[in-house]
Amino acid sequence: MTVAAQRFEPGTLVTARGREWVVLPESEPEVLVLRPLGGADDERAAVLPDVEEVRSATFAYPDPTDAGNASRAGLLRTALRIGFRSSGGPFRSLGAVAVEPRPYQLVPLLMALRQDPVRMLIADDVGIGKTVESGLIAAELLAQGDADGLAVLCSPALAEQWQRELAAKFGIAAELVLPGTVRRLQASLVGSTDSVFDRYRHVVVSTDFIKRPELREQFVRGCPNLVIVDEAHGCVPDDDRRAGKSRMLRYELVRRLAADPARQLILVTATPHSGKDTGFRNLLGLLDPELATVDLNQVAGRERLARHFVQRRRADIRGFLEDTPFPEDRHTTERAYRLSGEYRDLFDDVVAYARQVVRDPLGGQVHQRVRYWSALALLRALASSPAAAAATLRTRAANADADSAEDADNLGRAAVLDLPDDETQESADATPGADPGAESGGGSAEQRRLREFARRAEALAGAGDAKLTLLVKEVKTLLGDGFNPVVFCRYIDTAEYVAQRLEAALGRNFAVGCVTGALPPEERAARIAELTADTSRRPVLVATDCLSEGVNLQERFQAVVHYDLAWNPTRHEQREGRVDRFGQVAPTVRAVMIYGADNRIDEIVLKVLLRKHNRIRETLGISVPVPDASDDVLQTIAHELLVAPEQPEQLTIDALAAGPREELHRQWDSAAEREKESRTKYAQRAIKPAEVADELAEIRASLGTPAEVAEFAATALAAFGADVVERPYGFDADLAGLPGQVTDAFPSRPTKAGQGKAGVLQLRRELPTPPGAAHLDRTDPYVSALARQVLESALNPSLPADKLSAEKRPARRAGVMRTAAVSKRTTLLLVRFRLHLTLPAGAAAGGEPRPMVAEEARVLAFRGAPRAAEWLTEEETAALLSATPTGNVLPDTATPLLTRVVGQLDAVTDHLSATADELADRLRAAHLRVREAVGQRVRRQVTVTAQKPADVLGVYLYLPEGQQ
Repeated sequence: MTVAAQRFEPGTLVTARGREWVVLPESEPEVLVLRPLGGADDERAAVLPDVEEVRSATFAYPDPTDAGNASRAGLLRTALRIGFRSSGGPFRSLGAVAVEPRPYQLVPLLMALRQDPVRMLIADDVGIGKTVESGLIAAELLAQGDADGLAVLCSPALAEQWQRELAAKFGIAAELVLPGTVRRLQASLVGSTDSVFDRYRHVVVSTDFIKRPELREQFVRGCPNLVIVDEAHGCVPDDDRRAGKSRMLRYELVRRLAADPARQLILVTATPHSGKDTGFRNLLGLLDPELATVDLNQVAGRERLARHFVQRRRADIRGFLEDTPFPEDRHTTERAYRLSGEYRDLFDDVVAYARQVVRDPLGGQVHQRVRYWSALALLRALASSPAAAAATLRTRAANADADSAEDADNLGRAAVLDLPDDETQESADATPGADPGAESGGGSAEQRRLREFARRAEALAGAGDAKLTLLVKEVKTLLGDGFNPVVFCRYIDTAEYVAQRLEAALGRNFAVGCVTGALPPEERAARIAELTADTSRRPVLVATDCLSEGVNLQERFQAVVHYDLAWNPTRHEQREGRVDRFGQVAPTVRAVMIYGADNRIDEIVLKVLLRKHNRIRETLGISVPVPDASDDVLQTIAHELLVAPEQPEQLTIDALAAGPREELHRQWDSAAEREKESRTKYAQRAIKPAEVADELAEIRASLGTPAEVAEFAATALAAFGADVVERPYGFDADLAGLPGQVTDAFPSRPTKAGQGKAGVLQLRRELPTPPGAAHLDRTDPYVSALARQVLESALNPSLPADKLSAEKRPARRAGVMRTAAVSKRTTLLLVRFRLHLTLPAGAAAGGEPRPMVAEEARVLAFRGAPRAAEWLTEEETAALLSATPTGNVLPDTATPLLTRVVGQLDAVTDHLSATADELADRLRAAHLRVREAVGQRVRRQVTVTAQKPADVLGVYLYLPEGQQ
């Protein structure tokens, strides 16, 4: 028979290219898709049997003459388990993810398993872990074959963070599609008709970049069938009449993607409802057009939404926090300052000027609205800092060229109020501008007056700025109490001014960094990393709201200072969520609000908006978005401050906007009550992760516990020749003594000149790890590379690339040990089982059942000879792995003993086959339990059968003391 005439069924073992492979279900007679035994999906190879020799293979028993210490049986077993990437269990992706999900983070995954296709809105509170939750869904859909690729739509500032998270936590290597990367990606397509999205299976895409018409069509055509939209609230208009062009383009893009009924869509946002019902309805309509109009006041409507919508607040997950790094509390304090005499005089003069120009009808209604918003921008900048005030006084108003009063209002609102920006969030911290004619010449009396105001503002910097003096005091207090703060400012000019003054005031023991929208998104993470890299100095970060969404700062910061009060409480919640989030190890985080007691603006915003927001959050344990009426209050306050006939110094919180303020608080209280009632529905208490806890625990245990991984890494490195030293954080390994083929398998990392990949490697138990270090987790690149080397040196000792000296092969497939742990000769077998699975496929995967091949390693043991084997229980076998030797067994004794046992192993084949069938039955039952727990009825569509014979990887003899 010729080689080409052979047919290889999925799961069978073949030999090609000098090694053994498993045939995968994707194979065709002309093209075989193979995976190395124990290898990962990214190690697949395509082989043409007409061109290359492919032969059926059986896995040979161990060579009795290549024996080592039986105590290394556990090392080979752990290496094998670490090497597995696609679990056979119902959660196939968990073998490849480097994150230990908390039970509450599994709820969205269990909800997703109910859907076909998946359409989810994950709206958990800031900092709970929405990235982990959406990543788990994506990893599982990819592992099960329900997704053909992944596209993440996000802001450019978060693109690199998404890329890192996908790679480090979920093993998903995604390409960045940004203005700075697209040319390189397109260059790889020269001579091809493919687009970037046809070529690259996983992508992280800037939403603002891809919405351009020339790229949008390519993306829509080539987009994979799984899309995650980050900060999804920014992709829908709150009000079609006020929505800017950029926001409408984002909405049109996502709406077109959602129109494909087979596309799987995960929307992620902590603020699904901004207080404006139109925006929330537009968001729901992306999941299902009918949800845009369903009556959510009715039980049926809420139940329908609950199938797609998960929203948990801090109070909802308190029961899951026993082992979860999460702050126990957030302490919020207010600190007031009063303007210095000269600052107060300037403020009074500016208010008088603003009232004058706003009332001036010269130029018509459009120019009057421009002047109105310019005056409000000036007052807000003046309350922020002398630097922002001076820059605003010298800057042309953003709405100076408005064609209508409506345009002037829309542009003015975007520049002055804390609204989601319609163009890009990165421009929201720019100087707003107060001079409608700053670029038309400098000779008018009005412009001369503004320049004089600017000079007076600049003179107030430093000693004349009571707000800055208070900030320095508060930052020093926080640092003294052990809290590293992030100081949030409204404007770039304020942030740069504050950072400069803080650096001078704090001294050399502290590092002060500044990140604003003036930096390109890709440089912001680098600036933060640079700030926190020097562990000898405590970091203080000054930032604008370009860092208020999506950025993780909890690793090095524990406090937030609101140097400028936001005019939207949601922005405060977003700022504080940078440190008060999953992964924060400090038991308490702090928030400090600095406000001006006499600048006529801060105290009103504080009393009307911020205190009300905090009171609701403290009472209910949740944050409720400010209703639409907040705009009316702010508009009324501004109108009475700038237009009404009263004198500004007579205006008080009680006199201002009494009617709109009362209506706002009434609406807010009503919204809080509705939120309280709906929590029991949208917190998804009906989903109980404990129902599938056994499956999760079994999968994790089968892949190696953290303690086993740490012991494996230390033992393997020492056996390969590294000098291993215990440390409080784990251990250090001097790699200088390792063979070249081992260090070549490690990732590249920074080392001293001339050392190559050698040097000292830190292996740490806890995250985060510093650059160049390893985390003691099975998916860490160093640990997984070490496991591959242990496996290859044991299973394929003759491969040239893996040939090691006998003393530096950590594990052998055979061994003999004398120990007091047994009273009768006992044989331990390390066995690999291959299992065929057929699972139901959803509409997104074409609806056809999916065949898969899984591998599982088990340790079995028996007393006596193979022909009369007395099999040990699982508990007895596990205990045998920790047996300690009490005497040496010389090779002259070990080899004949092993030869005799290996020669009789055919006698245990029936038991191994029965074990394989039992594993297949247990695996099918686990799949059915998980699917039925989430409402699927697919009993006939799930099949699991065992590939026989099983592979005996290792044979280890344990001899009683005194027995020969």
